Amino acid sequence: MNETTASASFHVAALYRFCRLERFEELRAPLAAFCCGRGIKGTLLLAREGVNGTVAGTAAAISELVDYLDSQPELAGLDVKYSQAAEMPFHRMKVRLKREIVTMGVDGVDPLESVGAYVAPDEWNELISDPDTIVIDTRNDYEVALGTFKGAVDPRTATFREFPEWVEEHKGDLENRKIAMFCTGGIRCEKATAFVKSLGFDEVFHLKGGILKYLEEVPARESLWEGECFVFDERVSVTHGLEEGEAELCRACRRPLTPAERASSKFVAGISCDYCHDSRTDEDRVRYAERQRQIELTAKRGRRHIGS
Repeated sequence: MNETTASASFHVAALYRFCRLERFEELRAPLAAFCCGRGIKGTLLLAREGVNGTVAGTAAAISELVDYLDSQPELAGLDVKYSQAAEMPFHRMKVRLKREIVTMGVDGVDPLESVGAYVAPDEWNELISDPDTIVIDTRNDYEVALGTFKGAVDPRTATFREFPEWVEEHKGDLENRKIAMFCTGGIRCEKATAFVKSLGFDEVFHLKGGILKYLEEVPARESLWEGECFVFDERVSVTHGLEEGEAELCRACRRPLTPAERASSKFVAGISCDYCHDSRTDEDRVRYAERQRQIELTAKRGRRHIGS
């Protein structure tokens, strides 16, 4: 299948599994070869605590990969969420070795030992509509800005490493409340709820399958989701039914932008936006403009520029 064909449909799989994966280093090479041999692109992270990543390919290739991962004894029971992309949403295939498959940076937090109660998408609205519930978005600030659940608290964190400090500073706000947390695909909340429970809180919940599963299963007319959900690939965002959203990246600072934000006088495709315009130099803008010119020339030839 030609990835430059607009009508092409690629299957995207967001997957993870927490487990005791002592042999994670030896899995890297065969896993990379397996994916590259089937035209799969994306990123997979391997660590002693399991696997995490998002990949895309043909339906057959993705099915084979999931079967391959599930065939590894430690990874059986993989959590996978599927969606579609009109074009290949990744440039290359990467399999990386990491200390953590989702980086919180707090020793001793183990989702295999203790984790919050899972709440199915069709039960989520009832939980977060309860006045006794505090709803916390565990994602980074630029993700929250694009969309979140009605009434959710935004910790305004730039990275997940900042989340534990935010919780410590706001423990008083969490006392005697039901604590409901959510993230894109569910993996971040595995650690977030484990950490919060380690502080002595009992009524801790998280959205099973994350925002992606909620947008897939809950009809728009019943939804409490507002905006679009940022995804870490070239689709940039998805909305209800996991349809591709309207957000686009600022190629200078990688910030997702809504159509309204792209209407700003400071937005120049590939060069600047409201968020980065004043922090970039004229030399930066000259460099970005040349890169954008190359991207546009490559697009006219029916190919994709790797730096786009």
